[in-house]
Amino acid sequence: MSMKLTGAEQAILDGDLGEVKAKVMKTLVLYGETFGAEKMVPITSQYGHLVTSFGLSVMKPVYELMDQLIEGGALSGQLFSVDPWPLDKNVPSNFIQNILFKVMYSNQTDYDKQLKKLGIMKDNAYTCTCYMEEVGNIPEMGDILSWAESSAVVYANSVLGARCNRNSGILELFGSIVGRVPYFGLLTDEGRKATWKVLVKTTKKPEAQVLGSAIGMKVMEEVPYIQGMNQWLGDELTQEVKDYLKDMGAATASNGAVGLYHVEGLTPEAAQMGESLIAENAQVYVIDDAELERVKKSYPVMWKNKKASPKLCFVGCPHLSYAQLDDWALKLEESLEKAGRTTVDIPTVFTTSPAVLEKFEQSENATKLKDMGVVLSSICPLMYMNNPLCGKMPVITSSNKLRTYTTAKYYTNDEILSLLSGKERL
Repeated sequence: MSMKLTGAEQAILDGDLGEVKAKVMKTLVLYGETFGAEKMVPITSQYGHLVTSFGLSVMKPVYELMDQLIEGGALSGQLFSVDPWPLDKNVPSNFIQNILFKVMYSNQTDYDKQLKKLGIMKDNAYTCTCYMEEVGNIPEMGDILSWAESSAVVYANSVLGARCNRNSGILELFGSIVGRVPYFGLLTDEGRKATWKVLVKTTKKPEAQVLGSAIGMKVMEEVPYIQGMNQWLGDELTQEVKDYLKDMGAATASNGAVGLYHVEGLTPEAAQMGESLIAENAQVYVIDDAELERVKKSYPVMWKNKKASPKLCFVGCPHLSYAQLDDWALKLEESLEKAGRTTVDIPTVFTTSPAVLEKFEQSENATKLKDMGVVLSSICPLMYMNNPLCGKMPVITSSNKLRTYTTAKYYTNDEILSLLSGKERL
């Protein structure tokens, strides 16, 4: 192998800490060499994050691998959070859909036990927004991570200033096991330079999900430096701004493959380094009102009956923050009152992390949402929609990520409010 390893790394590769850890290290070395990495670097974050949270019956090789790791003593060197559960009995589903859910996720209980043995940070650490204060997996600026989950990686890189590549499932666990990751891509200074300048020239604050979608589809896996957002977001990372960037970033990562973006004067590296982050000969992409409208109109409708009435609405992919739940409660209450209604016109599920939900359940707004007919859940909407019987349903969402990966139809937050209050019909 051509990668230069330290004595400790070579010892792991040579089997000094056991055959299983040696295989883990060899896999990471081969992974790094594929992308031109010349060395490994230590992970410096307190916690890891795994993307594979679902106990699909077809994932037998994963469960066998997990057993090998556990039996070989190759446990995670850092505790970790993991993506959301795929199931929640409180989320609307019919008898036949439930039968298929049980078949699809028949390994969930056993897999949860494996994750506990490997090092999950706590029993309720199942969320795609592990960086929420209530969850507690918040890396420091400059921390080296071994994470997967595209929306969490892009948030950590961009909003927190940590460093992580877009790892696949299992590889992120391997990094946590040996405490090292290959040094390439978004871990390097050069790899974090922007190869695109995105100039936002809209007449109003862009919808986060549509702006992120436009950026992702244009720059794909490259790094954008976004200018022109200060008039809409200011120059401080308040909770409202972080929530906006969370949703925007998730769309850049799912509609493209963005692992890092910089927002001029706002995200940590852009605030410190300014335009020195922009690479030579960076391409330019101008986003105005017309461009956002073009992008939104380009989304295909995947429903068999394109004029069907929605059967379900999902809000929260990525999971909603506490502040977003509060905001939705107030806006939905106002929208229903104006429409002369007390409950939503469409079965609706708001998703958030278990830790946020536990805190929010104690608030008056949680009671309000439930009284309005909203189900609060920590489910992964994408995993719900992976059930073919659910995928055939006309589902609406304000998540561009969910729209991209499923048959759900996208609407903006304001459009969702109108639909839920019955003020707007498809």
